[in-house]
Amino acid sequence: NGGKVDAAACMKTVRTAVVGVGHFGRLHAEKLAADGRAELVAVVDTDAGRAAEIARRHGVRSLGDYRALAGAVDAVTIAAPTAAHHEIARFFLDCGVHVLVEKPFTSTVTEADDLIRRARAGALVLQVGHLERFFCTRTGLLQSVTRPLYIEALRISPFGPRGRDVGDVLDLMIHDIDLIASLVDAPIKSVDAVGAPVLSQQEDIANARLLFQNGCVATVTASRIAFKSERRIRVFQPDCLLSIDLLKRRVGVIRKAGKADGPRFDVEESEFGAQDPLRDEISGFLEAVATGGRPLVTGEDGRAALVIALRVTESLREHLALLEHHMHDTPNGDAGHAGSDDGDLARDLPA
Repeated sequence: NGGKVDAAACMKTVRTAVVGVGHFGRLHAEKLAADGRAELVAVVDTDAGRAAEIARRHGVRSLGDYRALAGAVDAVTIAAPTAAHHEIARFFLDCGVHVLVEKPFTSTVTEADDLIRRARAGALVLQVGHLERFFCTRTGLLQSVTRPLYIEALRISPFGPRGRDVGDVLDLMIHDIDLIASLVDAPIKSVDAVGAPVLSQQEDIANARLLFQNGCVATVTASRIAFKSERRIRVFQPDCLLSIDLLKRRVGVIRKAGKADGPRFDVEESEFGAQDPLRDEISGFLEAVATGGRPLVTGEDGRAALVIALRVTESLREHLALLEHHMHDTPNGDAGHAGSDDGDLARDLPA
């Protein structure tokens, strides 16, 4: 090679494990097992049968307790239920292990702050799994957004068993919240949200209006009770409109042509074909671990998305409480009685 050293070839193999191998965790295990820079040594799950199945598939150890991995791994992926993220990540960070934790980062901002502090103290990589960033970065979309004025985001899907440990905001909407926050790059000023539980005990559909301190406004809609799947985002700027289909991987750019004989527009359309953002996410994590670099989505980024998502949930709870109040105060009392059979809607949402 002309005396040149291939840095990738010189990277030490990273010993890895996946904690939580449900729907998404097993995909992490597949990507890690296929990446030559990683050695998948074990999978962990409280469901012994599920852990054994995934372990056999990749020829690795099956464990029921993540603490048995102490000293055996350099990095872990945490795809356990959200309520366990902080406890598990804290354990590994204190053991000097790099951590990739699935979204939402944690249940509370206090937990997020604690993990960020521990990662900094140990000079460890702490990455949060917001997948859409990887597609938008690979295609150059993030660089195309320079002065967003207004953003619309829609993310809907049919109801399913995955992600039911959290509401729709932390399950689906947080993807677009993270993407929007990275595009706007300004603190949030106000949040106004509506939504309701329909098929579960937490909100299954939600809409939020986000006002940022630089004046940009975003409206975000998420539903997990739709009849089809859609993931779209539109970004309005002074000179153009970007329309992005995150599911079909299509991008349209409409620019003002500036013709003297009246309004004219130039339209550019691109298709990016099959993408694998999870592979890109894991590849970026392994590279950050090997080089000591900064991951694309840091713990601080995960915290920023969580702050907004929790404000959306709080606003949504306030709106539901208002609805409950008026339902119980109807003159004939019938509507209030009918609404009480399913419990207090606002109470059922996570605090």
